[in-house]
Amino acid sequence: MIEFYLAQRDPTWSQQFKNAVMLGPTLDEEDMMVQEINLYEALMHFCSIGWNVAFATIPPATVWNGSASFLVSLAYIGAVTFVVGEFATVLGCVLGIEESVTAITLVALGTSLPDTFASMNAAKNASNADAAIANITGSNAVNVYLGLGLPWAIASIYW
Repeated sequence: MIEFYLAQRDPTWSQQFKNAVMLGPTLDEEDMMVQEINLYEALMHFCSIGWNVAFATIPPATVWNGSASFLVSLAYIGAVTFVVGEFATVLGCVLGIEESVTAITLVALGTSLPDTFASMNAAKNASNADAAIANITGSNAVNVYLGLGLPWAIASIYW
């Protein structure tokens, strides 16, 4: 089984779909099996299989030296961001929450939680916390500089 997963490190486009629906053991950098699949991982894989198949449509990194992957990934990020924004707007409207409060709480929470889980995963799987600290620091820096700095720069240029 490990040999099969090692052969899938650089998948073709069709292999991406097979990998999206298959569930296998976790491998580390030395290509050794870290742990078998538990019930929680199997349930989470089942719940997210739609997302896995949808994102398997992104071209592999071997197409156009990764440029196609980058462009399609940006388009997917934009589409998912639009869906999350519309969902937050509708949820705020249904619950009777003002748009500004909805934007501050729901959308900010939705953009910060993935970084939190990525940092938690990096801290659990590493012998040191370097990756977790870099993720938290980098994420907050990008949020502050782009979320506050870019609108301020655009407004100051405009006015």
